[in-house]
Amino acid sequence: MTATAWHNPLRDPRDRRLPRIAGPSGLVIFGVTGDLSRKKLMPAVYDLANRGLLPPGFSLLGFARREWEDQDFAEVVHDAVREHARTPFREEVWQQLADGMRFIPGDFDDDTAFEQLRDAVDELDDKRGTSGNYAFYLSVPPKFFPKVVEQLKKHGLADAPEGSWRRAVIEKPFGHDLKSAQELNRIVHEVFAPDQVFRIDHYLGKETVQNILALRFANQMYEPVWNRSYVDHVQITMAEDIGIGGRAGYYDGIGAARDVIQNHLLQLMALTAMEEPASFDAASLVTEKLKVLKSVRLPADLERSTVRAQYAAGWQGGERVRGYLQEDGIDPRSTTDTYAAVKLEVDNRRWAGVPFYLRTGKRLGRRVTEIAVVFQRAPHSPFDSTATEELGQNAIVIRVQPDEGMTVRFGSKVPGTSMEIRDVSMDFAYGESFTESSPEAYERLILDVLLGDANLFPRTEEVEESWRILDPVEEHWDTLGRPAQYASGSWGPEEADEMLARDGRSWRRP
Repeated sequence: MTATAWHNPLRDPRDRRLPRIAGPSGLVIFGVTGDLSRKKLMPAVYDLANRGLLPPGFSLLGFARREWEDQDFAEVVHDAVREHARTPFREEVWQQLADGMRFIPGDFDDDTAFEQLRDAVDELDDKRGTSGNYAFYLSVPPKFFPKVVEQLKKHGLADAPEGSWRRAVIEKPFGHDLKSAQELNRIVHEVFAPDQVFRIDHYLGKETVQNILALRFANQMYEPVWNRSYVDHVQITMAEDIGIGGRAGYYDGIGAARDVIQNHLLQLMALTAMEEPASFDAASLVTEKLKVLKSVRLPADLERSTVRAQYAAGWQGGERVRGYLQEDGIDPRSTTDTYAAVKLEVDNRRWAGVPFYLRTGKRLGRRVTEIAVVFQRAPHSPFDSTATEELGQNAIVIRVQPDEGMTVRFGSKVPGTSMEIRDVSMDFAYGESFTESSPEAYERLILDVLLGDANLFPRTEEVEESWRILDPVEEHWDTLGRPAQYASGSWGPEEADEMLARDGRSWRRP
């Protein structure tokens, strides 16, 4: 079977967004019946196929505790694709994929099921030409990681035939603290070498996150002022307007800081603060990000420079919603944070003295993720104070989601005879500037796994350094009483506003 057997009219040879095509390979998804697989992973596989970026013999294997046959699995994938895929449904692409689908029923400690999985892999090697190349996607709770990788090793699935590859894909959270992360890394690396392990942080697959590097290092106008001489502070925000939904079992005991700050926000901070890499290969990017993470320092007074809180009842989108402690499955004595804010400093020559404020929360004013680099005020102003009383600080705001793009805020004269200066914004939006849409994050990341490209995946050292930063904060919070409260639909607790007010600053209202 040749690559031309999967001709795709959606695949324009001039398309430079995802120009690389995966070689012979297959993907095994553990926990294939979960929401992540149904809403993200399986639709992403179909969209890659529809764009002509997968080989014609690509194979998809599901492993879960369901008594399904292969055709039942294919029907589930079909429904997920119909509902969540971003590209049009085409029968010939679907049929090509469906021919390579297999389902293995069983528990993670079921030796027979893993023997069946090994047999299915061998069969697909023969029938589909996958050449022994397989990625194992662990879309399962972290407590099952050790058992799954142990079974992969025990049944010979982790060992690639000569000239082939095997890779493990791990979803966050990567541990609960530094100690557990180190233990998890030890277990995984007993089976897979470090360059075989791909830790998924889907934020790093977003086009706007990667555009941070383009903004900084492809443009002469920004990098000269990207330092302590001009930057006053940096705010990194990930706000959600939803509650925990049905995720009480996962969320309670983990909280906002562990769920978001330890991975997403510290990665965004590292990309914002890092030095220019020697190249954009994985090793060079990790080197520069690690320098930042190793330089991060927590303020001495964690009481005044960190905030945790829980959402209370309130109004969201015109509806009355419950508070966190009233959610189904939540212990009314829980101290788990649904809002977390921390002040960090980067102890190096470029950023000394510039605070980085990171915040995340659920049930906030709206869904938004952004990085705001806020500049110092001009050292001297020839204008009357009345002329500039409505003038704020210059800022560059990188919008990660949902409205991907960038805003530059600066002062401009108001039309008229008097000299009055007010903030205005120049806006760049991906949807308006480019005719092609950005690939979905999981599309890019799954393709990178199949290609062996680790640029967008945090490495072991980054994960452990992130826990080194967060652990003291969590330990401090464990000594406190109940978290602060904030009304659903607001922008967080008063304590977070007070934290910045003590520094003479205020949070942005996106």
